[in-house]
Amino acid sequence: MKKFFLSAAIAVLTLVSCSNEGAAVNTVETMKTPQMEKFDKAFKSLGDPQNRPTEEEKKRNTSELSDRRKALLVPASKELILSIGVTENELTRKTGGDMSQIIVWATQIYMQKSDEIRRNLKSEK
Repeated sequence: MKKFFLSAAIAVLTLVSCSNEGAAVNTVETMKTPQMEKFDKAFKSLGDPQNRPTEEEKKRNTSELSDRRKALLVPASKELILSIGVTENELTRKTGGDMSQIIVWATQIYMQKSDEIRRNLKSEK
């Protein structure tokens, strides 16, 4: 009889622990929008070997990204900006198509959205 209860207890514990693994844990990472995730990936891609600064870019000794590296961020930046309801015309008017301005604007949006997510997570606790 003891073996039966022991076996049943182990089975119940196994089922409970397995069912908890599937429960989603809300974190900033899990609550990011697809546009935020793409923006993240674009920034992370700057560290890929083919996207790192070239020797020529390093010699310029500036903290600003090269146009080649900015171009990697612009598509995801535009997508993030457009995701908040900004029109393509408004984006062009406000930035003049300048890659740096587009990236800065998208970064501000990303930071605001991340802050909102953090506030929401704190209020859930």
